[in-house]
Amino acid sequence: MPNRLAASTSPYLLQHADNPVDWWEWGPEAFAEARRRDVPVLLSVGYAACHWCHVMAHETFEDDEVGRLVGEHLVAVKVDREERPDVDAVYMAATTALTGRGGWPMTCLLTPEGEPFWAGTYLPREQFAQLVRGAAKAWREDRERVLAGGAQIVAALRRAEDRAAPGRTLVEDDLAAAVRTLAGEFDPRWGGFGGAPKFPPSMVLAFLLRHHGRTGDDQALGMVRRTCEAMARSGTYDQVGGGFARYAVDRAWVVPHFEKMLYDNALLLGVYTDLLRADPATRPWAGRVVRETVEWLLREMWTEQAAFASSLDADTDGVEGATYVWTPDQLRQVLGDEDGRRAAALLGVTATGTFEHGTSTLQLRQDPDDPAWWADVRERLDLHRSLRPQPARDDKVVTAWNGLLVAALAHAGWVLDEPDWVDVAARCARFVLDVHVVDGRLRRSSRDGTVGDALAVAEDYGDLADGLLALHRATGDPGWLAEAGRLLDDAVGLFGRHDGSFTATGRDAERLVVDPRPEGDNAEPGGVSALALALVRHGAQAGRADHLERAGAALGGMSALVAQAPRFAGWALVAAEELLAGPVLVRLSPAGPDDGADDAADGSGTAVGAGPLGRAARHTPVGTLVVDGDPGTPLVGGRRAATVCRGTVCDLPTTVPDDLPGRG
Repeated sequence: MPNRLAASTSPYLLQHADNPVDWWEWGPEAFAEARRRDVPVLLSVGYAACHWCHVMAHETFEDDEVGRLVGEHLVAVKVDREERPDVDAVYMAATTALTGRGGWPMTCLLTPEGEPFWAGTYLPREQFAQLVRGAAKAWREDRERVLAGGAQIVAALRRAEDRAAPGRTLVEDDLAAAVRTLAGEFDPRWGGFGGAPKFPPSMVLAFLLRHHGRTGDDQALGMVRRTCEAMARSGTYDQVGGGFARYAVDRAWVVPHFEKMLYDNALLLGVYTDLLRADPATRPWAGRVVRETVEWLLREMWTEQAAFASSLDADTDGVEGATYVWTPDQLRQVLGDEDGRRAAALLGVTATGTFEHGTSTLQLRQDPDDPAWWADVRERLDLHRSLRPQPARDDKVVTAWNGLLVAALAHAGWVLDEPDWVDVAARCARFVLDVHVVDGRLRRSSRDGTVGDALAVAEDYGDLADGLLALHRATGDPGWLAEAGRLLDDAVGLFGRHDGSFTATGRDAERLVVDPRPEGDNAEPGGVSALALALVRHGAQAGRADHLERAGAALGGMSALVAQAPRFAGWALVAAEELLAGPVLVRLSPAGPDDGADDAADGSGTAVGAGPLGRAARHTPVGTLVVDGDPGTPLVGGRRAATVCRGTVCDLPTTVPDDLPGRG
């Protein structure tokens, strides 16, 4: 049996390369084979860090009898949803339409033309075997009904796209209404929105911070503060190693689903950085989260290619969370009796356990009374934990997620005066531009420096452009601004519609049975929101009124979602807030000879140089864009100056810190 997955750039596909199932990668060859053999297609979609994907792999796809059964009756196609979000989106829409829910692994049966006639998620071995036998029988004996069912599903998905509500311009009342809706869904005790399972609402929090920055709404800031502190002190945050897990299975964030995703941590890094700017009282714990998360990213997610890996697995040797959980006895063995008992009390490690089999996740519900002791304990626990088996890493480099991380790392490096972080962000951006752009067209991902075949989708262009724009703001280097402008001009040509909205995939992309819908913001920014936010910021930083106008039109297409379900339009609301505010842009000239040094602490324990004007710029309201070291902004009297712009209209340069937004 040929091993068609052996040369894949997807670690998820490589996990299945040696299965007895005769897998094909997604492509026309697989469907041609199905037509040649006159059999249906089995489509299995998942990702490398997915716990239930591993379970189904071990139970089902590693079974010889299943391999024989699939090979006899189907052509099997394996897809990494992170490499092919377009394929995933189309068939997830079918899955949710047919079953009322979605998830991974996703299991679909398709006609040789790609039309789905059955869809579901995880299936145990016996149920899966029954499905294959039933599908083979129906294909032989009731072909017309199967084909008619697939055609009906595709027609229904197309009608849903046609019924999309017309858009309208988002105005101030829309954003205030979104805050009221979110407040009604807010969990006042544990933070976040809704019940269990509870996902870090990073994009919604970013919106609320900007709403507070523009309006002074204390309710908006309060929701962010409560949520961020609850997460920072919970088991969902890795108290020993840093970084956030994907979500919590409970309302109080105690037990996470242990996989760590790059996009979650990039988005949350930006939120905690902006929170410590907006609310001085949060700086001790928010600053801790920022620094520990960056340390984790650089230690565990940085690749040899100078970019960031996609995820860490939820499982260790097939056991979920095994690397991360503790018992009281384990703490005493590592720390000694006295420190072990003290650490167990501090971290909520109990004899009965908060997780499975008497183990506990680590929580830090209050600050330790002896920070030096806690730092020593944390270091010892981290060392011991490093000797345990470790979760697998998906080391492919995804364009969109690296763009999000570049933006967050450059911004955090600027806010906390950590130039090394900015340098790392720049190295990552340069790798993606050098390797992921092939013949002028951006690609979705690479692994070990080898770029994959999948074309970049809308969010790849938007998120990468936004990262380059953050580098421009942090460094003042106009080269980053020019690169972002080229990407966005290409994106408008590839994804733009005549009504100002955007498609999810480019004009040159493979045509699927249904065009992927440009959905809202869920686990990560959607394509429309990602492009809109990048256009807002590029419009301000480059003085491109056409990009501001295009962003407004794209956001208008999301007005219905903003009104009905703002939790799933967080990134669009971020863009709308910044656009409604102006956008507000501060251009700081390079430091002048008469500025002198200013190493006073800014309240977060970080020294900030480049004079009082640079310090003041770091504490402008969240949502204010600051280009630091802009070569086009002149010195005034030999001193550093700032030009404040709203939209494309700018004031005269000033050297007075209180003239900056939010300072007067």
